[in-house]
Parts: sequence; structure tokens; C-alpha cells
Amino acid sequence: MRKLIPALLLAAAMIGIAVLAVFDIIPEKYAQFAPLALIALFPGVWMGRNRTCCASKRTEA
Repeated sequence: MRKLIPALLLAAAMIGIAVLAVFDIIPEKYAQFAPLALIALFPGVWMGRNRTCCASKRTEA
């Protein structure tokens, strides 16, 4: 559930930018690259924050 909320917020921001571009509040040339900029600004949403390759979290077989 914790990973779902940031992804939904990112998607809502992208949809919001698209709606603002439709009503000419944001220029089209900025709205065209806004989803890419959002992904670049918030990489934790699509890459994740936890890493399972950490040596301290390994378990012995």
C-alpha cells in the first residue's frame, strides 16, 4: 500500500498537467515535457526506495 500512494500522486499530477494544458493554462510545449520532468524529479516513485541487495539484510540458507 505504501508504494501505491506515491504512484497515484504522480499519475494525478500528470493528469492535472494535461487538463491544465487542455484549458490553455499551461502552454503546450511545457505540458508536453512535464511528465518526463516529473519522473526525473521524483525517481523514488518509479524506481523504489528499498534495495534487497544490501549486505546487512541477507539471510543465510
